[in-house]
Amino acid sequence: MEQTIAAVATAPGEGGIGIVRVSGPESYEILKKIFRRPAGERMETMENRRLIYGNIVDSSGSVIDEAMVVYMKAPHTYTGEDVAEIQCHGSSISLRRILAEILRSGAVLAERGEFTKRAFLSGRIDLSQAEAVMDLIQSRNKMALKSSVAQLQGSVRQKIEELRSEILYETAFL
Repeated sequence: MEQTIAAVATAPGEGGIGIVRVSGPESYEILKKIFRRPAGERMETMENRRLIYGNIVDSSGSVIDEAMVVYMKAPHTYTGEDVAEIQCHGSSISLRRILAEILRSGAVLAERGEFTKRAFLSGRIDLSQAEAVMDLIQSRNKMALKSSVAQLQGSVRQKIEELRSEILYETAFL
């Protein structure tokens, strides 16, 4: 069974919003452990793809930060696994504390690129699209951005499929 992974998904530094992402079989249970409604009650059930307001709490029940959380069931997620996202204030301290609480609740720290690796391994994206994600993140101009987006949307895969069809046709009739 795959381990559940977690990481801060937003760039380092201060910002209005920060996102912590959790992916894997324990995503739902971990989210239920650390999330409380504003009145303090636990969420026993969470509707798929529904954004909910509340608080992220530590193991003692102390509020770490206000947050909006969403739980998304597999296979219709980026990684193809169950995913939980926590959108909170962009304080690096808040994000680190929330991540630490998620790790204490059973997740392991994701390696760099591991969410995209899982998307590839689940068949959600192909290798050219996985490479396009990094290219998109590192885009420095409009042309690089446009090229990366096209590749992410499958332009390379489509071209390879066209060439493959042509080769199969030619070899079949030679």
